[in-house]
Amino acid sequence: MNHTMTESHPQNGRLALPALLRAALGAAAAASLILLCGGCTVAVRPAPVVYYRAAPPPPPPPAVVYTEPAEIVVQGPPPAPLVEVQAVAPGPGYFWIGGYHHWEGGRWVWYRGHYERPPHAGARWIAPRYVYRGGVHVYVRGYWH
Repeated sequence: MNHTMTESHPQNGRLALPALLRAALGAAAAASLILLCGGCTVAVRPAPVVYYRAAPPPPPPPAVVYTEPAEIVVQGPPPAPLVEVQAVAPGPGYFWIGGYHHWEGGRWVWYRGHYERPPHAGARWIAPRYVYRGGVHVYVRGYWH
């Protein structure tokens, strides 16, 4: 039987491969081994960091111009006042009204400090106050005088 270089036949329980094919398979196996063991580095980008801004504080209550005091009998004294930082005036002629608790809807509501323009020249802000008189708690709202 005449064997050519393109044939393969069993020899000791294995298929005999032509020399060129064996060399190609050996080179492919060597290249695969080099790639697998060669320390290939894969860069993974970290997830983007998302920053959220805190919600802005609620706006001050609408400006109500009171020109005379009003007394309201309330259920008890207000909570302790909150600490506030006085901001820079938005312009000339503005007056800082510090934050205070106001009786509204049967409960104490904090009105943040804010700037206001006096309603007329020479007006003076009289801050709200809380008094205990005749066995009852009385809230006297602030007003422009």
